[in-house]
Amino acid sequence: MIPTKTNPNLTRLIGELQSASRSNDAEIWRDIAARLEKPLSHWAEVNLGEISRTAKPKATIIVPGKLLGGGDVDKALVVASYKCSASARRKLEAAGGRAISISQLLKENPKGSGVVVMR
Repeated sequence: MIPTKTNPNLTRLIGELQSASRSNDAEIWRDIAARLEKPLSHWAEVNLGEISRTAKPKATIIVPGKLLGGGDVDKALVVASYKCSASARRKLEAAGGRAISISQLLKENPKGSGVVVMR
């Protein structure tokens, strides 16, 4: 038997991502939905330092899991994640960036253009 998600907010988000993928012909949302459907132990946990080392200035990054505050960020980035630690949010905002939810990114960029997936 395949385990199902019991968190109604998460199941709603997965449905929204799948629907947006079909209606906008944007494969990225189907990929993110599939990653969020996996068990929590398989979700990405990414530190800001890793993102800062690899991302270009003003990039839009999506973390299909949790954004952690380890490391420093020295450029303005928009990072969308399912969960975000308070320290990661503070550091991003101090650098002129934003920490947003995946659903907020979906509303702002329904085509998913220019978005980089971390893990």
